[in-house]
Amino acid sequence: MTAIIVTGTDTGIGKTVFAAALAGTLGARYWKPVQAGIDGDGTDAERVAYLSGLPRTRILPEAYRLATPCSPHLAAEIDRVAIDPARLALPRGDGPLVVEGAGGVLVPLSRGETYADQFVRWGAPVVLVARTALGTINHALLSIEALRARGIAVLGAAFVGDAQEDSEATICAMGQVRRLGRLPLLDPLTPETLRAAFADNFRIEDFTP
Repeated sequence: MTAIIVTGTDTGIGKTVFAAALAGTLGARYWKPVQAGIDGDGTDAERVAYLSGLPRTRILPEAYRLATPCSPHLAAEIDRVAIDPARLALPRGDGPLVVEGAGGVLVPLSRGETYADQFVRWGAPVVLVARTALGTINHALLSIEALRARGIAVLGAAFVGDAQEDSEATICAMGQVRRLGRLPLLDPLTPETLRAAFADNFRIEDFTP
């Protein structure tokens, strides 16, 4: 397994934090191909560089850096660029690669292409990150269904938030996916607390060949 795609059920659910923990634990390269929104908080790649503890050489540059914090297809139109799937081919290199999508599975990259279409081209397994808050069962099962309908391998579900045993178990049973673990909400969120939380709640064997 040389590449793992990290996608989510929604935006703002902790996908980037999970991707940072996974990339740091694996010593992987990290790539977010499309960054939509550049503000004072920095880019997702910059957050991952800090939280993962990876050297900057392991943080790959985005294929597209778009100014407006919205869906990539609209951000690209505002910037008057077209997202070319050919520029989104997985970068070559040594060791594992963690690829982070934007928002959810069906977020559009253009008026005719979604992230799910790109996942098919990449042919790598997907980790679905889901929050544990109310509504997560519906969002997660719809996401799993959309992935499976396209023949995309689902490595498992990773949860972020306070423990919700029934929701987590229901998603994995009904969606027939592996329950990878759950990241608690961390305060403070630092490289040290994130590394410890990931080690306590996930098994590295689930993410390696």
